[in-house]
Amino acid sequence: MDGFLLVDKPAGWTSFDVVAKVRSILQQAKSPELRVHSKGQKLTAIGSQLSALSPKVKVGHTGTLDPAATGLLILVVGKYTKRAGQFSKLDKTYEAELTMGATSSTGDIEGEITPKSSRKPTKKAVEAVLSTFLGEISQTPPVYSAVKIGGQRAYKLARAGKTVEIEPRKVTIYSISDIRYEYPKLSFTTSVSSGTYIRSLAADIGAKLGTGAYLSSLRRTEVGDFKIDEALASDKVDSNSLKSWLRQ
Repeated sequence: MDGFLLVDKPAGWTSFDVVAKVRSILQQAKSPELRVHSKGQKLTAIGSQLSALSPKVKVGHTGTLDPAATGLLILVVGKYTKRAGQFSKLDKTYEAELTMGATSSTGDIEGEITPKSSRKPTKKAVEAVLSTFLGEISQTPPVYSAVKIGGQRAYKLARAGKTVEIEPRKVTIYSISDIRYEYPKLSFTTSVSSGTYIRSLAADIGAKLGTGAYLSSLRRTEVGDFKIDEALASDKVDSNSLKSWLRQ
């Protein structure tokens, strides 16, 4: 079975959790129980033995979504795992919510929250700051991210208590629209280039406003031309749905 699958990832799941679920379902579908008849009695072979004899199904994702985030996750299956890079380099669109007045050690709600300021910017000031992030900007990925440093993931080094230094990189913020602001919450829709970290964008917006901010909600709604309303809900994933929803 080869192709790609659009899945709506729920909050609390890692991208690898979704991959593992899909892989398990496909593996079971590939290795059904063997049933034979002997003296009128049905004998069932152990599924795990058959699974061990079958080659493992290859499944991967094409761009990590943080556990707290929801939305569009593109999985690649079988031979399509070799084409993962084609999907990961696509532009993306997110619906983001920031909480002002504090910062987070991870940039989102999963980190240690530290109060920063009680200052309440006007909506005009907020919109003026947001406009400064449009276009190509220099952005430093979060310390707790999947960026590799010396062959190791940054988040693994950070969790081990090691000093993590990540070089800033160029990313592009194509648009920031549908701005809604009621202190301390600021939400908007943003379209960005591949490699953009919305957690970093949230922290940078908070720093420029002088209030501090962290990402309190994130939903990915588009990856390239693929949209969230085309995705399969994670709780609907089973062997039948995978066959009908798998694309090529």
